[in-house]
Amino acid sequence: MKRNTVQNLINTTKIAFEKQFGIEPDWLVAAPGRVNLIGEHTDYNDGFVLPMAIERYTVIAAAPCDGCESTVFSVNKNEFAIILTDGSSQPPDHVVWSSYVQGTMQYAFEAGFNVKPFRAVINSSVPLGGGLSSSASLEVATATLIETMTGQQFDPVQKALICQKAEHKYAMMPCGIMDQLIVIMGQSGHAMLLDCRSKQPKMIPMVDPSMSVLIVNSNVKHELTGSEYPDRRRQCEKAAKLLDVPMLRDASLLQLESARKCFEQESDGGLCFSRAKHVITENDRTTAMALALEKRDWTTCGKLMGASHRSMKEDFEITCSEIDALVEIAHSVKGVIGSRMTGGGFGGCTVSLIETSRTAEIMSAITSRYQSATGIEPAAFVTQPAQGAKILP
Repeated sequence: MKRNTVQNLINTTKIAFEKQFGIEPDWLVAAPGRVNLIGEHTDYNDGFVLPMAIERYTVIAAAPCDGCESTVFSVNKNEFAIILTDGSSQPPDHVVWSSYVQGTMQYAFEAGFNVKPFRAVINSSVPLGGGLSSSASLEVATATLIETMTGQQFDPVQKALICQKAEHKYAMMPCGIMDQLIVIMGQSGHAMLLDCRSKQPKMIPMVDPSMSVLIVNSNVKHELTGSEYPDRRRQCEKAAKLLDVPMLRDASLLQLESARKCFEQESDGGLCFSRAKHVITENDRTTAMALALEKRDWTTCGKLMGASHRSMKEDFEITCSEIDALVEIAHSVKGVIGSRMTGGGFGGCTVSLIETSRTAEIMSAITSRYQSATGIEPAAFVTQPAQGAKILP
């Protein structure tokens, strides 16, 4: 997102706040979305991921208020919600946008953050349901607002864990830790190789002006609170048990192949074997791509991205026909180094490394061919690695 577009989002949020509440906000915070360059469904297996924050943000404007209830307005949903700040909320039966805010507020309260009643407006340019972590962006923006309102600070990992717990309990989504950590800890001009077991990040420079990151939204929506994501997680956990390792992070392809007969004895053993194969090979691809990025070895990066997508399609089975078409089209366009699905799966976005000098023609070719093939109009934008969550002046 260009700097003036960021400012437009901030200005729009401030104007919406003044319109809804008749006063100017006292606090402004922002948290980005993220794109995962490689390393899909490895985070909850204690593996490696390689995300970067993107120039799309959730902005919250807020001010204190009298009374015992906090009122939040969503510009994107055009509706209000009441948020409890006294620690009395319970996980909802039905997940809505405010569930992410309420869950984060609840677990911040339990961590000792005493939030007084407030009014807020939330506005986001992170595509919803596109696999770019609109949920983590909202959670982290809320946690950053809590820091601003209380004057207390989270440890970055504690902040991520609180946001993750909110998503687990209030959105019923058993996500890993990657999304929240990159949204909090992202650095401008860097991707982040994250060891999801130790929570230790290694920042990988991405400052070569000849290469850009292109994100294309298929505009096919996914609902990860359905059974697909939890099913994959359960299959991975079962595979780890069959391999007698703590997590799939600890397994090798040799171990997996040696245990094939053990898997074949289970009714769902074939699926568990394939899921494990994806996770094990994806971990290897992720660490290899971090090295390739450091060396600016774009050819290797492209090959690894292509292999990652094939593994998601064939072994983990989380792609769909529209996403597969987008990736196939991208690989046929001159100037595209590599392309793959990004996010939880079943729709959403692709991420591609492209030659900067060919950006316009690449975007035009991919979007027009995709629309011709599917009848769906996609949305595309180029982004640089962005800064993580921040308090705005």
